[in-house]
Amino acid sequence: MRVMNKNDFLNRSIETLREIFDMLAELPAIQLKGLQGKQTALVIVDMVNGFAREGALKSPRVEGLIPEIVELSKACDELQITKLAFADCHTKASLEFDAYPAHCMEGTNEGEIVDELREIGGYTLIPKNSTNGFLEEEFQKWFKENEHINTFIITGDCTDICVQQFAVTLKTWFNMQNRKARVIAPVNTVETYDFGLHDGDLMNVMALYNMMINGIEVVARVK
Repeated sequence: MRVMNKNDFLNRSIETLREIFDMLAELPAIQLKGLQGKQTALVIVDMVNGFAREGALKSPRVEGLIPEIVELSKACDELQITKLAFADCHTKASLEFDAYPAHCMEGTNEGEIVDELREIGGYTLIPKNSTNGFLEEEFQKWFKENEHINTFIITGDCTDICVQQFAVTLKTWFNMQNRKARVIAPVNTVETYDFGLHDGDLMNVMALYNMMINGIEVVARVK
């Protein structure tokens, strides 16, 4: 890293963050009915108890997403939009535990989708052992079986980890194939956590901006 003056860096960063904040504050909402239902999928990322309600990585910010995603999930059912849900699920062999505390162990309540979304159901459930669900074999199988789908609404957590990795990888796959696709991230249905230097508000803003510059359609909400 090149040598930087701390004060200059902080001053420039404040101005940059101000502009990004204003950009996000002015994002439009889009209409679910305006999407092509048969070509659209709702993707719910890691709305599991282990991130929302219990365990070492639970976060009230993630729990706060539940009503928003429940509402969107029900709306998708009315329009017969396909739904897919990833659930973080690990064994003791998981190398993620080198970076994070043990969480969402296979066969435990932590690895289960939160009750409110389970009660609605209607989704294809894909357990995942990494932060990037795109890489999971079960997703690749689903992806091939649903080649007609070219619009994805990404919801869940965490904005700067699993959501961002999946959304950007998905979009860049379509780009590589020279195929048009909409990968949509509604701000009201994605969240991250607060812990030490990991300031949730800052990480959320930067992740949303990073997705925008990678071709993700970040919107205020889908209603």
